[in-house]
Amino acid sequence: MSNIRRPGEDYLPIVDRGVRSAVVLRVVLLALVLAASAAAFIVFKNQLDNELVLGVLGVLAMAGIFFVVSALIGFVEFMPQAARSDELSRAFLDSHPDGTLITDRKGRIVYANAAYGALTGAAGEAEVQTLETLLSRNRDSTEAVYRLTNGLHEGKEGAEEFRLMKPLNPGAGGPAGAHWYRLKARVLPGGQKGLPLYIWQISDITSERDDQERFFKELQNAIDYLDHAPAGFFSAGRKGEIVYLNATLAEWLGLDLTKFHPGAMTIADLVAGEGLALIQSVQAEPGLMKTGTLDLDLRRANGQSLPVRLVHRVSSMRDGAPGESRTIVLAREGRGENDPSASVASMRFTRFFNNTPMAIASVDGDGRILSTNAPFLKLFSGVVTRDDIDRGVRLETIVHAADRGRLQAALEAARDRQGDIAPIDSLHPADDGRHFRFYVNAVIDQSEEAPEEAAIVYAVEITEQKALETQMAQTQKMNAVGTLAGGIAHDFNNVLTAILLSSDHLLLSARPSDASFADLMEIKRNANRAAVLVRQLLAFSRKQTMRPTVLNLTDVIGDLRMLVDRMTGTNVRIDVEYGRDLWPVKTDLGQFEQVLINLAVNARDAMPEGGTITFRTRNVPAGEAAARNLRDLPAGDYVEVEVADEGTGIPPEIIDKIFEPFFTTKEVGKGTGLGLSMVYGIVRQSGGYIYLDSEVGKGTTFRILMPRHIEEAAPAEVEAGAGGGQQPAAAAAQAAEKEPRDLTGGSAVVLLVEDEEAVRRGGKRMLETRGYTVHEAGSGVEALDIMEELGGAVDIVVSDVVMPEMDGPSLLRELRKSYPDLKFIFVSGYAEDAFARNLPADAKFGFLPKPFSLKQLAEAVREMLDS
Repeated sequence: MSNIRRPGEDYLPIVDRGVRSAVVLRVVLLALVLAASAAAFIVFKNQLDNELVLGVLGVLAMAGIFFVVSALIGFVEFMPQAARSDELSRAFLDSHPDGTLITDRKGRIVYANAAYGALTGAAGEAEVQTLETLLSRNRDSTEAVYRLTNGLHEGKEGAEEFRLMKPLNPGAGGPAGAHWYRLKARVLPGGQKGLPLYIWQISDITSERDDQERFFKELQNAIDYLDHAPAGFFSAGRKGEIVYLNATLAEWLGLDLTKFHPGAMTIADLVAGEGLALIQSVQAEPGLMKTGTLDLDLRRANGQSLPVRLVHRVSSMRDGAPGESRTIVLAREGRGENDPSASVASMRFTRFFNNTPMAIASVDGDGRILSTNAPFLKLFSGVVTRDDIDRGVRLETIVHAADRGRLQAALEAARDRQGDIAPIDSLHPADDGRHFRFYVNAVIDQSEEAPEEAAIVYAVEITEQKALETQMAQTQKMNAVGTLAGGIAHDFNNVLTAILLSSDHLLLSARPSDASFADLMEIKRNANRAAVLVRQLLAFSRKQTMRPTVLNLTDVIGDLRMLVDRMTGTNVRIDVEYGRDLWPVKTDLGQFEQVLINLAVNARDAMPEGGTITFRTRNVPAGEAAARNLRDLPAGDYVEVEVADEGTGIPPEIIDKIFEPFFTTKEVGKGTGLGLSMVYGIVRQSGGYIYLDSEVGKGTTFRILMPRHIEEAAPAEVEAGAGGGQQPAAAAAQAAEKEPRDLTGGSAVVLLVEDEEAVRRGGKRMLETRGYTVHEAGSGVEALDIMEELGGAVDIVVSDVVMPEMDGPSLLRELRKSYPDLKFIFVSGYAEDAFARNLPADAKFGFLPKPFSLKQLAEAVREMLDS
């Protein structure tokens, strides 16, 4: 190139207008001083004997001697030269192969090296032109100079490349035609008189561009050859992401290369079935590479399978982490019987062997694994690898230690070519939560390829099956408990009712001063405690009775706080944030307390190291409730109760199961899985809704939304039917402690239908003491006969629900046919809706839950008669 010089050539700059003004000034000053000194000697030649003049001359003589000696030893220079570093810089600039031009801010040339003259064709200082003048005839170069100049004004350096149809110096030799140039510009601070200068460097890069274009064409040819090779190819990163695949493979798989970008797909997206386990089984030693040949299926874009053979080469990092991989894909479709690489039958068997959904391994007589399919490697990943199999790992390594004896016996039976070998159920050797079933089949005719093969072992994971069996057994057990509890509760309620009625009867005739009064009160108190136990039994059979009352949740939580504090222990703190002016809600007090206790206990168990459980209450207006967009939440006003903990949180994958019966995350024997399902049931039975938010490691918050109770709606409930809530009789049962009222019967006639004699006798006696005329019947059939004898002269029927021959709902339907306005009260230990669904929608009745006291029975009958 024109700007390259050979050693020995002259590198003197073609322009150097830098002035060393300080040296010239010093020379002029020195000349003036010498002239003044000579003139002084001429003027004062006659006064040399003066002492003062002699002193001055002595000082000057000493200064002269010091200067001469200093000059001789090099300490002082008469005309100091440029610093050595400055000389080096100038020499570097003069000999730089790039054309270098230095200008001031106004574009005036200060310096141009020899390379600049050779590049631009300037033979002397008069022929040197600025870059703006040289490059003004080309649009691209002019724009480049303009951009760089603007950058220099802002103190920024830059570089541009442009193309000229003719070289700047056509007479310098070299290739004719278009040339490429690179132009650089930067600011040189502290130039002339402290003003910055601009350094421009220009070089001819035509040959460099030619090399780049030649390399690019060669690269394009190589990519074209690879893209259209008769074999597929893909490259993957450390995490299995596909960074490149050729056009051949894309065509085979039906992929659109124009939409592909590196990392958009993974090896798992390409491989069908369990082939990924085979690919992952090819693992290199740390810092090395390993190549494996695999027969498997790839997945086309339309879901079809493509049988292929992979030559898979994988690298490993020095720390053993997986590295990048390169894979050649050979299509196996269309190969005939003359296939030189492998037989068609062998290929088909390999595909079927690896694509079967069952894990398969062949073992020799000593139990060493000879070969496996892909599902086997996937099923026991982390226990055995392909390298382990190559080293002759034994089958017993994948079986729990407690079951290895049975496996050995099965292998001995296989060596003996027994045809009927019982399957073996075993646990995972490192995870007791996983169950497997092994089928061992003897190999009768050994093949030439594997003469040592003694048995084929099939493995199936049965963890889900075992879980279903356990859950089914638990379900059956709980169903049996529920059935038993329901039966016991029915009979026990009758016993408790008889006890309560008898104790009330005795208390009516006893005075507080009597010796037996305290014993009677203790009998009644323990009967009520037994009633609570009955309700807990009925909870298992989902037949518990709801006794809703209007509550203020501030009072409920305040009364419950001390109990919760004792239950949660010393390392758990209870914090309560009460909302202001809470709206009332209507629910069963005891059951809602059970909800809060269950949630508090769950929160305590989620914080083994301790923490804070927070109860929050607040009103949620209808607008805010709708804005939350909660699932299944109807429009309306709600009162919200939050129970928040700082515990371990609930993983996202099990949040949807958290309210399912028998689902628990606790260890075996430490949880039944019924706590949250009962919470959900109670809240929903009360008309409320429950939601949860949880984040692993940060805690869980349960939100209960109870509908606001409006007192004005109460009269509508009086006329409601079976599905409309409790009737006045039930309300009377809850009003036992309200202000006294007249509970006498007057001339009212009651038909009492009860199959339990003790309950019937006690109820008859209690009602008669209140002035009622009572007729009793032991069954529904007997009640119909009595009604016929009385000619329907009955004001109200009080009937048990569960009775032999004819139950209470059937009796109601029969009596209403002849007496449609007859008033009716059902008495039962079961929930109202357990039998109400069997009645007509317009059936109106009262309900009194068992067990009940004398006052509750009298209140229920009186309220129903008054309605």
